[in-house]
Amino acid sequence: MTNASQQKVMQYLNEARATEDALVRVLQSQIAMTPRGPYRSALESHLEETRDHSARVGERLQALGQGSNPLMSLLGFWESAIGQTVALSKTPLDLLRGTSGEEKLLKNAKDTCATEALEIATYTAIERLAQAVGDEETAKLAASILADEEKMLQRVMREIPKLASAVVNAEVKDKPSYDLTTTGAADVVREANAVTQDAVRETAETTKEVTRETADATKEAARKTSAASERAARRGKRTARQARKVPGVAQAEGQIKGAVASADDLAIPRYDELTVEEINGRLSDLSQIELAKIDAYERKNHNRTTVLERVGSLRGDEPWPGYDELTVDEVQAALSQGDEELAKKARSYERTHKNRVSVLRATEREHTTV
Repeated sequence: MTNASQQKVMQYLNEARATEDALVRVLQSQIAMTPRGPYRSALESHLEETRDHSARVGERLQALGQGSNPLMSLLGFWESAIGQTVALSKTPLDLLRGTSGEEKLLKNAKDTCATEALEIATYTAIERLAQAVGDEETAKLAASILADEEKMLQRVMREIPKLASAVVNAEVKDKPSYDLTTTGAADVVREANAVTQDAVRETAETTKEVTRETADATKEAARKTSAASERAARRGKRTARQARKVPGVAQAEGQIKGAVASADDLAIPRYDELTVEEINGRLSDLSQIELAKIDAYERKNHNRTTVLERVGSLRGDEPWPGYDELTVDEVQAALSQGDEELAKKARSYERTHKNRVSVLRATEREHTTV
């Protein structure tokens, strides 16, 4: 298998693992809303399968040398981070949507069908790709996981008619069947209450033994933990910025975030209150990730042709990956290298977007120098 073939296989495996990791979060939220019974048992079983799928794909990536390839490691990290972000953002929506418990279950089941279909398509593509480049191990892995996903899709599809009937009974015939006390969330609450009661008893027995030194040590540990969290957050931001320097990552990130964003998450304040003309007048100031985010949000919520066409006219490749993340000084420093083609790209992009005078002057200087 050539290096190019191996990298392509690793790319698809990274996408698959990101989907599996995100699905773990989604399944956990769905189980928390599902009453005890065969369907919840199926979801719990598939949750364990999903964790196993992620681990097996991760092992295959390591066997292919992901750890020794910095670019693929970075892409793998970023795809996983985006998947987790989407899952965590979606979980509260799962809990809120629908007018009844029965309808929540039906909508969750429909989402599960869509996710399983996506995974089936992903592993079908991986299996065929691996076979084409002679990677039999990856092909066998994809075929094995594909069988699990197909089985789960069939299981959920059998559940859809039952859940739809339950919605009709609850919301049309006023005969609800959803029992909150039998859901996973209720089970967790009961377990938490039991643990809390035990903790209260144990705390009462040991309170007299707690000294001032212990309290001071606790404060110091909390301070160190807070400092470590801040450092981790800064590292995460740096990693995200580096990831956006890979072509296409910024737009993909924006598209995914926009699909689950609210108006408050967009770069244009009071977006839903503005007219089409007001929105279009502010789009040129946005980065590619912000444009992709608005594109996804607009398609989901308003779908106004004029806005989408304007966004489409502004979306495109940056002069070089990561350009939108740079300050004016950083752009000028890059242009000082004297690359005429780079200066042309920056000038054209800048005129269409932020139109910063100092950057445009720098591109003109570099053009004249060359």
